[in-house]
Amino acid sequence: MFRETLGAARDLGRLHDIASILIRHGMGELVRRLGIGRFLEQAGRILHWKEERDSDRITTPQRVRNMLQELGPTFVKLGQVMATRVDLFPPEWIEEFEKLQDEVPPVPYEKIRAQLVEDLGAPPEEIFAHLEEEALAAASIAQVHRAQLADGSLVVLKIRRPGIEKVVEADLRLLARFAEIAEAEAPELRRYHPVQMVRRFSRSLRRELDLENESRAAERVAANLSRQEWIVIPRIYWQWSGKRLNVQQYIEGIPARNLEAVEAAGLDRSLLARRGVKAMLQMTLVDGFFHADPHQGNLFYLPDNRIALIDFGMTGTLSRIRRQQVADLLYGLMMRETEQVIDVLQEWAGAANTIDTDRLGDELEAFLDSYHGLSLEQLDFGAMLGDLMALFRDHQLTLPPDLSMLLKAFISLDGLGRKLDPGFNIVAEITPFLQRLILKRYLPSSLVKQGWSNLSSGFDMLTGLPRDVRRLLRMARRGALQVHVDVTRLDHFGHQLDRAASRLSVGMVTAALIIGTSIVMTAPDSGPSVMGYSLFVLLGFGAAVTGCIWLWFSIWRGKRE
Repeated sequence: MFRETLGAARDLGRLHDIASILIRHGMGELVRRLGIGRFLEQAGRILHWKEERDSDRITTPQRVRNMLQELGPTFVKLGQVMATRVDLFPPEWIEEFEKLQDEVPPVPYEKIRAQLVEDLGAPPEEIFAHLEEEALAAASIAQVHRAQLADGSLVVLKIRRPGIEKVVEADLRLLARFAEIAEAEAPELRRYHPVQMVRRFSRSLRRELDLENESRAAERVAANLSRQEWIVIPRIYWQWSGKRLNVQQYIEGIPARNLEAVEAAGLDRSLLARRGVKAMLQMTLVDGFFHADPHQGNLFYLPDNRIALIDFGMTGTLSRIRRQQVADLLYGLMMRETEQVIDVLQEWAGAANTIDTDRLGDELEAFLDSYHGLSLEQLDFGAMLGDLMALFRDHQLTLPPDLSMLLKAFISLDGLGRKLDPGFNIVAEITPFLQRLILKRYLPSSLVKQGWSNLSSGFDMLTGLPRDVRRLLRMARRGALQVHVDVTRLDHFGHQLDRAASRLSVGMVTAALIIGTSIVMTAPDSGPSVMGYSLFVLLGFGAAVTGCIWLWFSIWRGKRE
């Protein structure tokens, strides 16, 4: 099956590398189930099925994290995305995925200079007063160099690694094949919708490869947060920025992880935590476009208790309806409104999952009751979201993909706030914001706007109904109206039926050969002979033996599968 779906021999070398790394990290059974090993052996490559013994001394999450790290940039990014799926993976897996770093040795400057000259349209020496050839930081997709403009302004050049696009595209093609096989052959994985997940991941990673998208995202967030003067977004220098190069303002501040420096600078740690939460709430629940990776490496603290956000390679988008649902869920959690939480969760999970609503409702009641009576100061928001996601996993439910990054961002934000200020309470900051947001929905202006939108949609549906009915009748008259019925695993049943028919046919031909050859042996003149035996007899029995061997091998392989 894998050979039929692979599609291009150009990825064979990369496929061999992936299979070898999987085997080395104790994933040989996965390689066998995907059929990779058999395909490579048929292509002329020999794999040694020897798995590392050291891998037995570490946990499975650690082994998977090490494997993803070795597989390269595409799989590191995949692991970072999986770190946002708190609804799919338990805490020990999330903890390992969060350790994935795409920091790699930088490409020497002389090897990227030709690409830099091409992207700038001139030698760097003619544009920058000074350019540091030693990279300030390096990741799997791009690396950063600091430079100074002629007017003295400091900037950073984010330069995409030469040739990285070809490697990523090959990995994405193989990931798409793996997802198709996993969804077809592993029933336990189907609820995760691997094909859909890989498709979304591929779109996200291709956007990240295009540094213009990151530049546009930075400017969009800067425009949305322009009223919050204490949020700083680096300025983009578009005259030198493009798909492979991003030139932006250099932010000189205190990294979020350096709390000693924050204390020494006399910054108000409690105020910084509150401002970070306000900015995140504005991005997510008001603007619907947010920085989806607010970890310590992407935050800097500046004088006057300002906060700088950098690296907009990973962003999230929420529709108006989704923002309302998130606000309702968060408010229901903090106010212990059970029915409100159940309504939102069932709306998220009900369309794609078959759930026991009664059992889910009872367990949600018990979950929220465990937080009953706690004051806002006693409520651990991150732990509450973690417990809620554990409940989702117990029911084998999955969140809509656009929400996974949001919940992970809120959990990370709660942790950052507590590190800044041990007494920080994110719930006390969120609650009044949500109250104002929900109350705003019922203002006369909002109700009029929503009513007009619903009325307009209703009229559009009514006026379009005759046209739709006419099209339906026209298709029926032409015989173009079709009804599709999908029967689960019918393709697999058809494959089994075809295999059984093939075995029966070969068996009948083999029996006919044996009988026919026996009759020929009794004939007085049976044609030319070889070593005293009739040539036709030898050919007949040879074909019969071959048919028997094929039948035995086919039955044996069918039992293994």
